[in-house]
Amino acid sequence: MPRIARYSSSRPRPEGGGERRRGAPDQPDAGSEATRDDVPATTPAHPPPEAASPGTRRMHPAWVLVSLLLVLNLASVGYLAFLHRPPAPVAMTQKDIDAAVLQTLSTHTLPSPAARAAAKIAPSVVHVSGFVRTKRGTEIERGEGTGVVVVDKGLILTNLHVVQGSRRIEVEFADGSVSDARVVTVQAENDLAVLQALDVPENLKAATMRSTEALNAGDQVIAVGFPFGIGPSVSSGVVSGLQREFQSPEGKQVLRNLIQFDAAANPGNSGGPLVTMDGEVVGIVTAILNPTSARTSLGIGFAVPIENAASALGSPPF
Repeated sequence: MPRIARYSSSRPRPEGGGERRRGAPDQPDAGSEATRDDVPATTPAHPPPEAASPGTRRMHPAWVLVSLLLVLNLASVGYLAFLHRPPAPVAMTQKDIDAAVLQTLSTHTLPSPAARAAAKIAPSVVHVSGFVRTKRGTEIERGEGTGVVVVDKGLILTNLHVVQGSRRIEVEFADGSVSDARVVTVQAENDLAVLQALDVPENLKAATMRSTEALNAGDQVIAVGFPFGIGPSVSSGVVSGLQREFQSPEGKQVLRNLIQFDAAANPGNSGGPLVTMDGEVVGIVTAILNPTSARTSLGIGFAVPIENAASALGSPPF
């Protein structure tokens, strides 16, 4: 079978510079031979795409859109953060502070020093009652007074005359719980007694005691107790004097080195704390002066200094 001649893809330009007529097929040179057997006789209608240069990669249009949306989203978040950024702190001047304090004082009623002192001592104040039995065996109350917790294990300071002669002693704490108590020790020369509660509430708070060394006439104080069984009640006044003496109405006992104060105190206040404006105990209320048979407050009360009261515990508090 005769071999079909194949032609080179390169076509020589016609002689004479004439142009090839549109639609006329190229005529092969009679004396030429095909240089390659695998070259097609005709040129393809669509040339192959150019090869991409090494290291380059075309991005799919969908990824371009996603990237654009991501950039726009980040830009919007940044813009919103810029709009909602906190204002820069402004340094306050002393004038600003003074104005704020004046505004607070003019719009809020602050508790008085006496109210703050009463709130601090209140958890440590107890109501003390003494009971006796009649000949028929009935238990009756023979007297009542006040006490103050000085050790959180249930040690209580009160006046000796509040519990003396009692068959049973009962104390009521600030949280309303009630417990029997026993006398641990007494200090008759200062009319003091130390009680131990038999059932101690959880988280019982002891009072803070303060030396009377820096105490002066004119210092503000409060007396806290159960006058006539009403309470706890608070009365306020000042220290009227120091190192006073007091003789009981029966003339049986003289108490010395007492603190004189003018806060109202009545029967039932005995054994209660005399408290500074810091809420600290400087004395134990022990007597009031009233030459009449009423024995109610005339503005002269006496308290045993806390140094003497603490010595009844066996050790000084400071």
